[in-house]
Amino acid sequence: MELSLTKLPWYAQIGAFAVLGVVGIGLFYQYYEVPTRAEMTGRESQLKALRADIAKGLETAKKLPEFRAQVDDLEGRLSNLRAVLPEEKDAGELLRRLQTVATQSNLQIRAFKPAATVTKSLHAEWPIQLELDGTFHNLAIFFDRVGKFTRIVNISGVDIVGKTQPAPNSTITARCVATTFVLLDKPVPPKPGAATPAAAAAAKKA
Repeated sequence: MELSLTKLPWYAQIGAFAVLGVVGIGLFYQYYEVPTRAEMTGRESQLKALRADIAKGLETAKKLPEFRAQVDDLEGRLSNLRAVLPEEKDAGELLRRLQTVATQSNLQIRAFKPAATVTKSLHAEWPIQLELDGTFHNLAIFFDRVGKFTRIVNISGVDIVGKTQPAPNSTITARCVATTFVLLDKPVPPKPGAATPAAAAAAKKA
C-alpha cells in the first residue's frame, strides 16, 4: 500500500509536516546539540584549569627571586655549619691542631685516644681522651684556646692531679675528654617507637 501525503486533506498534510518537523528538531537536538554542548562545557572546564595553572605559574615566577635568595641564604648557612661540624672526622688533623694549641700554651699531650663515635639523628659525637702535662695556668689557657676553635670541641670529664715532684712547667697531670662533632651525610631516621626531641620536650613539660 502506497502512502502519499498529497492524497491527505490539507490539515492532515500540515499535521504531518509538523510532526516531521518536531521529529527532525528532536533528532538534531539529541545527536548534535547535546554532544556539542557537552564538548563545549568540557573545553570551558579545561580552559579554566589552564588559566588557573597559568595564574599559579605567574605567581610562582614573581616569587622566584625570593626563592633564590632563600636558597643562597640556606647554602651560606650550610657552608658555615660545615665549618663548625665537618662532614668527615680526621684524627690526624685534629691532633695537629690540639698539639699546636698545647705547644702554644706550654703543655704537653701525653696521650690522645679517640673513642667510638655516638651517632645522633643529624650528627655524630666523637669523644677523644686526652692526657696533658703542664701547669694550672697553662691548662686554663689551653682550654680557652680550644673553646675558640671554629670547629666545635667540648671539654668534659676534667681530672687534675698534682705531681709529688713538680717541675717549673710541669706541676699537674690533667685528663679530660675532648668531644667534637661530625655532620652526617644522611640523617639517621628515628627508630620505630622512639620519641622525637620535640615530643620528648613536650612530655617533660607535661
